[in-house]
Amino acid sequence: MRAASGIRPLGLDTMVRLQRGRRGAGTPVRLPVPEGMTAPLGCDAVAVPALLAQQVLPRLPRVGCVYADETHWWWIVPSDSDYALEWPAPARYATGAVVPGATDVPGLLHRSDGTVPYTPPIPLYLALCRLTNTTPTWSRTVSAQAQ
Repeated sequence: MRAASGIRPLGLDTMVRLQRGRRGAGTPVRLPVPEGMTAPLGCDAVAVPALLAQQVLPRLPRVGCVYADETHWWWIVPSDSDYALEWPAPARYATGAVVPGATDVPGLLHRSDGTVPYTPPIPLYLALCRLTNTTPTWSRTVSAQAQ
């Protein structure tokens, strides 16, 4: 499609890429959804220290997109995968798939086989609980306290 001036208008994808390229100081770095994939449930991320992440990988039945920097692996999960869960330390939950303190996007270590970038959050959560010797949230004892 051409505008009346004969100049082709920019598509949304192109404008988003240009905006990301203009990232200034203090602008949050978000993990991108790889081209050709969709994220119908939104994106959050779970950061896992690299040494622990290497132990998590073989315990998962399916792996989505995973990004890595020198110290952490970032697993893409659907938005709100922290609802009613306390992700075990040293894992960190990142709403909006924002990489805190980063100046560059971590590199893509693993790409999902499908068209969505997600690692299923419950198997990821359970693998992290097992490796960190943490009782899953739903298995913890709940005590009634007098008010």
